[in-house]
Amino acid sequence: MREAVIREHDDEPVPGLPERLPNGETVLWQGAPRWRPLARRAFHVRLIALYFVALAVWSGASLVGDGAGAGALALEALWLALVACVPIGLLLAASVLAARTTLFTVTDRRLVLRVGIALPMAVNIPLGAVRSAGLRRCADGTGDVLLSLMPSHRVSFIALWPHVRAWRFSKPEPLLRGLPDAEAAARALATALAASAASAESVQALPVPERLRPAVDVPAQAAAA
Repeated sequence: MREAVIREHDDEPVPGLPERLPNGETVLWQGAPRWRPLARRAFHVRLIALYFVALAVWSGASLVGDGAGAGALALEALWLALVACVPIGLLLAASVLAARTTLFTVTDRRLVLRVGIALPMAVNIPLGAVRSAGLRRCADGTGDVLLSLMPSHRVSFIALWPHVRAWRFSKPEPLLRGLPDAEAAARALATALAASAASAESVQALPVPERLRPAVDVPAQAAAA
């Protein structure tokens, strides 16, 4: 008798989404990051490896200065290599897991980020909350889609990491990092944002019925709120 295999996201009604799409909402693009760009640009594995290389060179130079032989140098190099394997291995594993558990979705109404290794969650960002978006192409063939949100909309830096721009703690900015099809993601998001802006302008241009008009003058900012 075979045992049932429960996968991490098998309970999702739609891949990457916590619930089925409402009537009229359409998925424009879905994609996930690659683990290698995450390892390089988010977890900085290369910098840590260079640190241990520099440490090995410094330690070797010190041993040579003290008159140590080739055996001592080999032992020191082996010891540093074993020490380096621990943090580098953990960061590589985190990169792989982050890539496997992440799925970005662009619809004609919102952007959904399914993120989280230990505690998976879906972060919904309405298109109206996006102030600007940009595309950054990288030398490895992948790209990043950078987002800036309206001041009224906040996201958690810790919950979204590593899918957030570094050092933006007070105003976290989501970052769709390491996408193999970043240009397709940027085009889909641009299309959705343009349609959303046009829809908002058409709604604002509609005449207000008499029964909904305020009886007294209200400042424009207060009325918009």
